[in-house]
Amino acid sequence: MTLAELVQRRAAGSVAGSVPVWALGCFRRRSITFATGATDTETLVLWLQSRGLTFDLRLPAGGPSPSGAAPLAERSPEVLAALAKVEGGLARTHWDGRTMRWSDWTSFQTHDRWPEPGLLARVGDCLTEHAPSGAYVEDWRLQPSDDGALVGWRLIDERDAAGTVRHRGGGLVVCGGHAALVLGRPAPLPVAGTIAELVHEHAGDRSLMRAVFAFEASYGVWTGDSFVVAASTNPLRVGLPLLDLHGFDHDDVQGLIVQRTRVEGVAVERRFAVDTLERDVTFPLGTEPTSEGQLWLRREGPTLLAQARPPEPLTITGFPRPPGARP
Repeated sequence: MTLAELVQRRAAGSVAGSVPVWALGCFRRRSITFATGATDTETLVLWLQSRGLTFDLRLPAGGPSPSGAAPLAERSPEVLAALAKVEGGLARTHWDGRTMRWSDWTSFQTHDRWPEPGLLARVGDCLTEHAPSGAYVEDWRLQPSDDGALVGWRLIDERDAAGTVRHRGGGLVVCGGHAALVLGRPAPLPVAGTIAELVHEHAGDRSLMRAVFAFEASYGVWTGDSFVVAASTNPLRVGLPLLDLHGFDHDDVQGLIVQRTRVEGVAVERRFAVDTLERDVTFPLGTEPTSEGQLWLRREGPTLLAQARPPEPLTITGFPRPPGARP
C-alpha cells in the first residue's frame, strides 16, 4: 500500500511522554547567537519534530554542488573536505515539561557537536532554544504547512534481496508538507576520529570514503504527488524524490512497518519501528497568550501589528540540484 493509505488505516493516538503540540512540525533556524555576541544567519538548519523523534540537518552556506554522477567517495579531497562539514541525523526526543534532550543519535558526524539540552519556549511561529550553559540561543521559525500526517518511524535496517545490510539506523519523519529521511551507515566506521579528520587524513582511501559517505540525511517538500529533496547531506540527492511512497505494509507479528521497494535498481526491504503515526494533524503558526496578553493585543494591536507580516513558506536557495546528477 502507499504511505497515505497506511496512515489512513493505521493512524493511532499520540505516544506517552511526547513533546508538546507547539513543538511539532518543521522549523527552520533564523539565527544562532553565541555568548561572544557573534550571530550566524547563513547556515541552513532544519528541524522536523514528531512526538518522540527529532530530525536535524545543518548545511554551511556555500557548500559544494558537485556535477556528474560519480559517487561522493570518488570526489577530490577539496570537495570531500567541504562535504565533511555538514551535519544531519535523527534522535529520540525526551521532554520534561521545559527542557528537551536527545539520545540514540544516528548521525553523519561521529562526535556530538551539540551536547546540551534545550530550554524551549514558543510565541507565534518563533521557537527559542537556550543552552542551559548560556553558550548560545537559537531562533527557530515554524514553517507553514497544510494539515496532514504526522509520522515518526525509526529505521531498524535496510537490506537487499541477499540479506546484506545497506543501512542501519535513522528513520522517516513527516510533518504535513515536510518530510525527512535518514539512512544510517551499515556498520561503525573502522577508523576513529571526526569526519573532518578522517577526510583530511584518508581522502585517497576509496574504501574508507565509501564507508564515511554511506549515510544520508535529506529534507523534502511535498509537490502534490511526492516529496522532493530540497536539502541533503548528499548534494546529489537534491531535486530527486525523497523516497518511494509505495510498497508499505504493517507486520502485525513484529509490530513493525515494512517497505519493499527498489533503490537505484536494487530491490530492498526497510523495517521501521513506529514512534508516531497520526493523520490530519494541524500545525498552527500561532500560539495562545494568557488572558492578559489577549487583552493587550486587542488594545495595542491596531498600531503594533500594522507593519507585521505573516510567516512566509520555506524557500531554500543556494542548494540547486547539481547538473549531471542521476535521474
